[in-house]
Amino acid sequence: MRKVLMVLMSILIVGVVLANTLTVYVYDSLDWIKKGTIQKFENMYGVKVNVVVLGDGGNVLARLKMENKNPKADVVIGLDQSLSVLAINEDLVIPYKPLNINKINNNTLIYDKTYHLIPYDYGAIAIVYNPEKLSFIPKSFEDLTHMNKKLIIEDPRTSSTGQAFLLWTIAVYGNKWQEFWKRLKPAILTVAPGWSEAFAKFESGEAPMMVSYATDGAYSYYYYHSTKYKAFIPEEGAYVQIEGAGIVKGTKNLELAKRFIEFLLFDDFQKNVPLNQWMFPVTNVKMPEAFNYALIPEKIVTISPEEMNKNMEKWLEEWEEIMLQ
Repeated sequence: MRKVLMVLMSILIVGVVLANTLTVYVYDSLDWIKKGTIQKFENMYGVKVNVVVLGDGGNVLARLKMENKNPKADVVIGLDQSLSVLAINEDLVIPYKPLNINKINNNTLIYDKTYHLIPYDYGAIAIVYNPEKLSFIPKSFEDLTHMNKKLIIEDPRTSSTGQAFLLWTIAVYGNKWQEFWKRLKPAILTVAPGWSEAFAKFESGEAPMMVSYATDGAYSYYYYHSTKYKAFIPEEGAYVQIEGAGIVKGTKNLELAKRFIEFLLFDDFQKNVPLNQWMFPVTNVKMPEAFNYALIPEKIVTISPEEMNKNMEKWLEEWEEIMLQ
């Protein structure tokens, strides 16, 4: 009864701010939410949602930092584990535990136990390749080091996918990760600023491999009705990226922002995640047939949030130094 009263009170409070526009920052591949999904929230509360697309996850974080003294956004979507650590340390987001958080089907997905960032999707990082363009299919990270100029990666300074790949290699190689990157460097054709730019280069045939996601087999089946592109997870283990959303500190639409975080866990949003975001939803919704072709990792490697917090800036500087050599 108490929880029901809390919900009703929140809705009444939201009624006071119905004339306001809720501003939501997202990265570019979340642009799909503007095409039908967000309108369901607008209709529920009689408000307007302004979705601002800002490149990759790193660009979103950079904008929040730039505006921290005068925030323009109310909600941010698209910060994974590593970017979330930075956002919390910079005091850019505030904690909120959604009323419907029990819809999340696995507590291990709640990577931020302070509830500054609430997960809405997840997926393992993988190497995607065009089998028609490769005579040798690598199986390990070390195999990748022998693939001269055949790999497209994303920049970990600007891309959440790129940062997840860097963290993946650190999780596998520990304090020897720098040596691995020196061996990997000749295999890299280009460093793209974000996933969308990397995929455009990959799809145009600039290189036969790119850093992407283990769900890309599902993407290939859905769009090409075949497994034109395949993915592999190096035998050393998989790194799972979990993406979250949070309320921007300084929002003038706090109660409406809370309702929006809860909306991300509604079936209306979660059922659209697989075929738009090409990640797994965090709640129990019916999965499309194409996801039978997504890779499920057998072994997972991780880095603790504490270690990320302590070392991320140094790791990025060391990575930059290696790539500039």
